[in-house]
This record gives sequence, structure tokens and C-alpha cells, in this order.
Amino acid sequence: MSRKGESITLSISDRDKSQLEAIALELGMMWGDRPNISKLVEAIARKQIQVSKNNDWSSDRIEALERAFGLLIDQGELSQAIAIANLLLERNELTSPMRRNVEGFLDKTPEIWRQTLDRYIKQHQPFQLMYRDAADHTHQFLVYYAQVNSHEKRQYLDCWCKEVATSNDIAALQHNRCLRLDRIPEAAITPIQGKWRSRLDQVPVIFQLSGNLAFAYKPKKDDIDDMWLSDRPIRQIIRTVSNTFWFYREILPYAEDCEIVDPDDVRAKFIEKVRSLYSKYHF
Repeated sequence: MSRKGESITLSISDRDKSQLEAIALELGMMWGDRPNISKLVEAIARKQIQVSKNNDWSSDRIEALERAFGLLIDQGELSQAIAIANLLLERNELTSPMRRNVEGFLDKTPEIWRQTLDRYIKQHQPFQLMYRDAADHTHQFLVYYAQVNSHEKRQYLDCWCKEVATSNDIAALQHNRCLRLDRIPEAAITPIQGKWRSRLDQVPVIFQLSGNLAFAYKPKKDDIDDMWLSDRPIRQIIRTVSNTFWFYREILPYAEDCEIVDPDDVRAKFIEKVRSLYSKYHF
């Protein structure tokens, strides 16, 4: 006579029961065509399935995965972003806001949107763009030149737009915009009539470096002249600049050893920033 297996009673919620059944289904532990929780428990008891903690990853590991997830989305590597998204959702360490962000991405990936953007740029097709800024205000731009660039490890759409009303750059650069890719809503791009421009607006900026910075400076791709002044140990750089925001971000940490010489409006705008910073610390 065969020995009957002993039974146990599990006191669990319907939600937990559904999750156990989902795990059993994923692992192929079935009774007929239905997932079998008993087989799952038996496999765990016999160490056929490894059970481990789901909250012991360091914050550095989670942060690295979150950063990689964002960069892969920005770069259009969606299949890899999906793989990391699914991995993140398995972890209990994920914060609630990030979990909602990842779930929203998986619910509707921006694959078609990004492909459309890349195609318009490649085909030199002007387009209309909807954009949400950091304050969640919606803006509309008519774009006649665009390229995807990396600024401080994040992907942006650098573009020439017809609209200048909300720009706070100098007059010569007010048509240029730098838009974060993750703030462009899906299906927010439509083609328009017009001529594609050859590049962003640019201004040549002359700045001088002194001290150790003059010797440590490494030329950038937009530098058009690099020379040492003969009358003093000063290194003078001429660079084409299309967005003063990123230019100021670069030189501000070295402000003591870096002076903007020309043009006057680029110099004056930086002086305003320095004065504003000083006023916050002056008593």
C-alpha cells in the first residue's frame, strides 16, 4: 500500500496565494493545467529551488542599475533597458517612486517615439515637439535642427527652435534649446514644413586660463584656437559655444583661474551669476 503524503494548511492572503501560484507556473510546477503550490513548497524543502534574501543589495548596486536603466533609455537601447527594468522590479530595495517609474516604462516603452526622433534627424525633417520642463509646464517647439548629445552623463536633445520667448540665454543663442529626452512625452513629435538648418547657432567665446589650470587644460572638440600669451603665463582659448548654461557649468569650478574675455554679453551674464552666488554668502 502506498503511503499518503502528509498535508499542511497555509494561512495566507489571496494576493500571496496568487503570487505563489505565479512562481509555480513560472517554474513549471503544475497539477494538470493548474499551478501547484504544494510542489513548489516541496521543491524548496528539498533545496531544488534556492531561496535567498531579496533586500540585501547595497544602495550603490541599486543606484548603478538605476543609472544604467536611465542611460539605456536615453540612448535608445530599449531591449537592454527592459532587461534591467525587470531585474529592478524583482528587488525589494527599489524605492516606491522608482518602482512606479520602471513600471510605467514597461507598460509602454518609448521605442516608436525614439525611432521617430532618430529618423527625423537622419532625414533632416523639421518637426514639432511637445516638452515638459522641470516644473511640469508644457511647451511646444518647432524644431529645424537637432542632435542627441550627452551632457553630464545624461542624454539631451540639442535643437534649434523657432520659439525664443522662454529662453534666458544671450540674444545670439536664444533659438538653441537643450531638452532632456526623458521629458519629451511619447507621441509628442509630428513633422512640419520647413528647411532643415545646418547647425545650432554659435558664438566664439574667448577665455583665459592661469595657474595650474593653464597647464592642466585639455583641448575640447569645439576649441578653434589655443595659444599661450607671450607677455604673461596665460593660456588663451577660443571656443564656439552654442549654450552658455553648459559652458558656465564647465568653468565655474575653476572660476579663480578662468576669465571670460569676450564677447561682452557672455562675460556680463557670468558676472551676474558670480554676484548672485556672492550675495547668498555675504552677510
